[in-house]
Amino acid sequence: MLASFIPGFLLGFSLILAIGAQNAFVLRQGLRHAHVFAVCLSCAISDALLIAAGVAGFGALAMAVPWFEPLMRFGGAAFLIVYGARSFHAAWRGGEALETRNGAGAGLWATLATLLALTWLNPHVYLDTVVLIGSVSAQYPDRLSFGLGAVTSSFVFFFSLGYGARLLAPLFARPRAWQVLDVLIGVIMWAIAVKLIIM
Repeated sequence: MLASFIPGFLLGFSLILAIGAQNAFVLRQGLRHAHVFAVCLSCAISDALLIAAGVAGFGALAMAVPWFEPLMRFGGAAFLIVYGARSFHAAWRGGEALETRNGAGAGLWATLATLLALTWLNPHVYLDTVVLIGSVSAQYPDRLSFGLGAVTSSFVFFFSLGYGARLLAPLFARPRAWQVLDVLIGVIMWAIAVKLIIM
């Protein structure tokens, strides 16, 4: 079991380690202490569903539908452009500082809607999580353990990112730090959008 679980964990962790649109959003929510548990749980469950689909063999099915990839690619790029613009606008407006009360900012359902769009409208999620993990899992004798390893890595990563962000709270008590973060998030969003458009 461990011979399949550990490679699954390491592959899953390596795929989500890079800062992307979803991770930047989780980091921001963690810094704000806003809906952190729900955000981390939603990310981890979304990953678990996608990994399960890949291990079950649905990656090939997704690749067989010709309109699926361009629809997800351009739809995801459009969403990231809008979200990135919002981050740049927030940075330009400035004046935000870390608030200690829980739930500051957008409501739970608006937050989850944004998060799920960032997650499910990103075609890289399907390529990395469904296709790549699904195809690699086929090379291991215990596909279930491999998939469980990848799922476990998602839970560990997202909850560590969401709750670990609080260690940076003293830094983000200053409005300038929020402006820098918003600019970085905007750059990340637009860079991913450009990559999606020209790929």
